[in-house]
Amino acid sequence: MNFPFYIARRYIFSRSKNNAINIINYIASMGIIVGTMALFVVLSVFSGLKVFSLSFTNEIDPDLKLTSTLGKSFFISPQQEQEIKKINGVASYTKIIEERVLFIFKDKQHVTYLKGVDSVYPVVNDIKRKLFNGQWLKPDSYQVVIGYGIAQDFSMGILDFENPLQIFAPKPGKGAIENPEEAFNKTDVLPVGIYSISEDLDSKYVFADLGLTQELLLYKPNQISGIEFHLKENADENDVKRQLQNIFKNKITLKNRAQLNESLYKMLNTENIAVYLIFTLVIIVALFNLIGALIMMILDKKGNLKTLFNLGTEINGLRKIFLLQGTLLSIFGGLIGLGLGILLVILQQHYELIMITPTLAYPVVFTLENVLIVMATIVSLGFAASLIASSRVSKKLLD
Repeated sequence: MNFPFYIARRYIFSRSKNNAINIINYIASMGIIVGTMALFVVLSVFSGLKVFSLSFTNEIDPDLKLTSTLGKSFFISPQQEQEIKKINGVASYTKIIEERVLFIFKDKQHVTYLKGVDSVYPVVNDIKRKLFNGQWLKPDSYQVVIGYGIAQDFSMGILDFENPLQIFAPKPGKGAIENPEEAFNKTDVLPVGIYSISEDLDSKYVFADLGLTQELLLYKPNQISGIEFHLKENADENDVKRQLQNIFKNKITLKNRAQLNESLYKMLNTENIAVYLIFTLVIIVALFNLIGALIMMILDKKGNLKTLFNLGTEINGLRKIFLLQGTLLSIFGGLIGLGLGILLVILQQHYELIMITPTLAYPVVFTLENVLIVMATIVSLGFAASLIASSRVSKKLLD
């Protein structure tokens, strides 16, 4: 392999006497460089968009969420809470209740989720950082925090003592309803804060005190619909899940952040794969220039190849020369294109060269995974293109 490698290296760095072949080589090299740079930049952009899109749900979704497999709610005993506190990977947890209810403000109605939370909720989910106006609700109170979308729908402000927000929750039970007014539990609450996360989430939740929610839904003090967990930095998620399943006798469902937003993750991953395939196709088209350049090089060096063949070099050895030449061109072009792509990504991260809005830069993320994907793609495709071109070397050609 040393002899073909030596010759291939000489062919890469030496100029041909035929100027047209030199131009073809330059075009092939530029195609590899530009294709590699474009693929890396696009993958970095989509990585940035993925992080940007998930940042909205990450503000309100826990590391791990526990719900019952047997119904909407379940009972948690003091002993189970003590066992949860002993789990090594759990940093904190909060008890919650989620239920769709009817909200009425003046003459407007809206059906969405009432989320009852305890005092630990802002520790597990950093919701206070997303408060657009006002303050977080106080425990054991009739205060609520609403989303910006709900506030707009209701044309509602905060601390409006004259016009309280009314909550209607259906009473549990069976059979026909004789008097519709008796089918609902009703309470008046006071909005004290407005949060703003994303368009969808801003219209999804109204946060209230856990005790108030239990009273409204006729739940018992230890009856809840879920537990949300904040895990320690290096916690083993699978080990935490196993211990929780043991505590609750396998009657629960546990979902991490990705599973809670399964459709969103699936959509983002599908988009990423589609873009990768499209730009890989662009690189494949660019590598046709490499095949043409190698074939022209084979024809240009036909006399030298015939001499090497007469000196005892086998046909496979001659093919390896151009196989290595094309592969080395792909590696060098890939490294240069990757370097330019990394430079563009770093400049965008630090200097915000391209803006989506006057205040929001186009998100990009530099990851080692994208570097490895791009290099693996360009080297493997370059090897395949070189293999196709080198197969043109044959005894018939030399004769």
